[in-house]
Amino acid sequence: MSLKIRLARAGSKKRPYYHIVIADARSPRDGRFIEAIGAWNPLLPKDGDRVKIDGDRVKHWLANGALPTDRVARFLDEAGLVKRETRSNPTKGEPGKKAQERLAALKKAQDDAAAAIAAAAAAPAEASAE
Repeated sequence: MSLKIRLARAGSKKRPYYHIVIADARSPRDGRFIEAIGAWNPLLPKDGDRVKIDGDRVKHWLANGALPTDRVARFLDEAGLVKRETRSNPTKGEPGKKAQERLAALKKAQDDAAAAIAAAAAAPAEASAE
């Protein structure tokens, strides 16, 4: 049985509240879980008690093979229970393939327009010189 330490959503509409639970990886997000080991309230300020975790139970389940999801791993790293590697994606901020094609076409059109304006400006100057 593959165990996950993950978030289960609770709370009302537009007022999220999450329980940190141990669940089978095949069970639904808000479905059956084995044990609740903490909570996360994203509506509270970041410097307050946003995340509550039972550290002893987390260590127990990690020793028994439970794997945290990425978001829960961030919480456990902040609490000092698990070391999470920092991720680096230098291409994240770059536009996608289609957006790059649109930008290239726009730049080409602007260059063509600038060349046409320069040619039109140069043509009357040549005509007046004659």
